[in-house]
Amino acid sequence: MVYRRDDSPVYWGSFTDASGKRVRRTTGTTNRREAEALESKWKLEAHQEKQWGAAPSRTFDELMFAYMKATYGVKRSAERDISSLKRLMPFFTGRDLLTLRRSDVRAYVEKRIGDGVTNATINKEVGLLSAAINYSRHNWDWDIPNYAEGMRLRESEGRVRSLTVEEARRLIAEAEKSHRSPHLADFIRLALNTGCRRGELLKLQWNRVDLKANLFFLGEQDTKSGRRRSVPLNAEAREAMLNLARFRATHCPASPWVFAHEDGSRQAAIRVAFRVALRNAGITDFRIHDLRHTCASWLVSAGQPLPAVRDLLGHSAISMTERYAHLAPENVRAAVAVLDGVSRNGHAENDKEVANAC
Repeated sequence: MVYRRDDSPVYWGSFTDASGKRVRRTTGTTNRREAEALESKWKLEAHQEKQWGAAPSRTFDELMFAYMKATYGVKRSAERDISSLKRLMPFFTGRDLLTLRRSDVRAYVEKRIGDGVTNATINKEVGLLSAAINYSRHNWDWDIPNYAEGMRLRESEGRVRSLTVEEARRLIAEAEKSHRSPHLADFIRLALNTGCRRGELLKLQWNRVDLKANLFFLGEQDTKSGRRRSVPLNAEAREAMLNLARFRATHCPASPWVFAHEDGSRQAAIRVAFRVALRNAGITDFRIHDLRHTCASWLVSAGQPLPAVRDLLGHSAISMTERYAHLAPENVRAAVAVLDGVSRNGHAENDKEVANAC
């Protein structure tokens, strides 16, 4: 008999699986007849598996619902996964995973290429499907093949767009005029001077800020790489943090959030206000994440070594920081200049040998 739970608008089914374990599973539908039909299907499959060892069918929808529920709030890429699932769903919804083939996954990849989507985005989408299948195999003993594995496309080094100093000044000036987001200018100052990601800043709490030591701390749950790091505050970033502290003292002294509304709740969205400031500043082809690129670009252009930039940005590997190496040609020039000395010494030795022979 299907039933409804108090916390769910859809019907749930209850049946005994092949191992004798009681299973309660959502049907994903608010239609009672559809729910009863699905529950009957599950019971039949459980009977067939118990009597004849037949593998039960699993649908794409069943897999993704269960996987997203199991990993939401655990994976740092939860928001990205939701976006990827929205792209996968129209193509794979209703598909039986036992009949899914590599050609089907390849067809999806080709469709997304035709849509003009980047290889990096396609890799994230197909990677989500592959991760969900592997999760079900390892944690739920689902006997389904993973034809999404090994379908990764080659990615470019990635887009790097940074602001000039003059563009940054114009953007901050326009952000200071924002009525929609009073903290926008300080957010931009912090992003430009710390290299932090949007989420790292918007989720920052005051108990991790040390203005006496001029730094703040990011825990492993706060960073994309899952590694803890401390972020130093230069004069510009410190002034931005003081502005935010003054706002808190005036409007919401009990709020734990660095970026807070007047009622103390966390400010979670700035994209619309950011786009308005960009437009008013006459800046095109620029995104919030490019503030991070700008910080890195400015540091490398100023002669800071790549390992130092890697540590500030929290990159998991130096290879991620090397995309900025071209901004410091003097470092390479200094390196090859060493060869001049080697070459000159070699010529000098040859000259001595020729002179002695004469």
